[in-house]
Amino acid sequence: MHPVRKQRLYLVTFIIVFSSAAVGLVSYALRGNINLFYPPVEVAAGMAPLGQSIRVGGMVVENSVQRSADSLEVRFEVTDYEASVPVVYVGILPDLFDEGQGAVAAGVLDEQGVLRASEVLAKHDENYMPPEVASALEASQARMQEQRP
Repeated sequence: MHPVRKQRLYLVTFIIVFSSAAVGLVSYALRGNINLFYPPVEVAAGMAPLGQSIRVGGMVVENSVQRSADSLEVRFEVTDYEASVPVVYVGILPDLFDEGQGAVAAGVLDEQGVLRASEVLAKHDENYMPPEVASALEASQARMQEQRP
């Protein structure tokens, strides 16, 4: 093989190997930061992965907020009007968090179907709702209307 061709072959091989390694490392690093949104009906159906970071959103169920007397632990349920997901959060909730309002909780789903939230986001005014929550609620209402005669 001609020395120039041999040199080009080495260079192309090096570029391909280096690029593959870089893409692999980037995708591995981003894998830990991806948290997918699941509406409560999909979580209740078992479609959400256990032990991985996910987001669950919907409306906070009326009279479901239970605050611990001796810690910052708060238990509540999030619903899309078809199913509810219990959420446990330890920390200070946003000021706008309230029953009957939209919320998104990010955390890890355990074996009992409880979302151990590391972050809770609440809507910021009476007109705004996170896009994922709005689309999940619309889909839920559409399914409920299809089921009615």
